[in-house]
Amino acid sequence: MAHDSSETAVSVRIAVEDPTTPDAQNLIRLLSAELAERYDFADDGTGLFAAADVQVPRAAFLVLRVDGRPVGCGALRPLDEPGFEDTAEIKRMYVIPEARGRRLAAAILGELERLAREFGYTRTLLETGDRNPEAVRLYERCGYAHVPPYGPYIGSARSICFARTL
Repeated sequence: MAHDSSETAVSVRIAVEDPTTPDAQNLIRLLSAELAERYDFADDGTGLFAAADVQVPRAAFLVLRVDGRPVGCGALRPLDEPGFEDTAEIKRMYVIPEARGRRLAAAILGELERLAREFGYTRTLLETGDRNPEAVRLYERCGYAHVPPYGPYIGSARSICFARTL
């Protein structure tokens, strides 16, 4: 996918990558640091995600690169709970601050949804926090509906959960 900005062509590429590569790990680390800062180090989300979560069938980790530079990521994993066999969970959505405002997160989300359909899922679920208004706006703009907290987010006052039928 290419995007023209003024007179300069920019190469944007989203691909499935191994979540243990240095680029993937760096993006996850940057996301965790930002979340820890936003939430006063109360929770950076890393306890609810591991690389192994997306190294199973019907799962993926994406890295978005602009002109070869890794600037964003997102993950898709199966929900291993009864009644959620047709549902994938979206995790670790992130775009570095200097690359924001260019709809790159929406592109990552769209590719995760495409993969979810390809993997046979009919719905996606995700969680974000109450101190992440940019993410809330993204999910609302992309057609996600607010849903009650699920799984580990039940009882979390800071969690905002969303779902979308694919």
